[in-house]
Amino acid sequence: MKKIINFTSLFVFMVLLVGCIGEEKGHLSRIVVQKIDKEGNYEDVVMITDRESIELLRQDFEQIKWDDKVVKMARKPDVEVTLFYTFDENKPERLYEYEIWFNESAGTATIISNNENESYGELDKDNAQALKSNYLNKQ
Repeated sequence: MKKIINFTSLFVFMVLLVGCIGEEKGHLSRIVVQKIDKEGNYEDVVMITDRESIELLRQDFEQIKWDDKVVKMARKPDVEVTLFYTFDENKPERLYEYEIWFNESAGTATIISNNENESYGELDKDNAQALKSNYLNKQ
C-alpha cells in the first residue's frame, strides 16, 4: 500500500512538473519592433509575423546570457521589441518587452527585459550583429 501511495505521489509530481515546463514554452506568434533614432525619437512600428523571421529572432534571443542585475542606461535604447507569446488559446497573449542597446565600439548588445525571469542580458559580437541585422533590416 505504501508503494502505491509513493508511486502515485511521484506520478502526480511528474505530471505537474511537465505541465509547468510546457506552459513556459509558449508559441511566439508575432514581434513588434520600434527603432529609436539618435535624438530619442521613435520611428514607425514594424510588426513581424512571418514564420521564418520569427524563428530567426527567436534563435537570436536564445543566445542572450541573462543576469539578475538591475541597471540604468545613460541613453535611450536603439530598439524596443515586444514579443507576443500564446500559452493557451483560451487566454490572451503574454507580452514581453525588451529594450536593446547596440554598443558600436565593442559590437555587443545590451538587453533589458520586463520578463520576471530575465532582467539584464548581453550578446556577444557575432550574435549582436545577427540580432541587429534581423531587427533593423525589417525597418
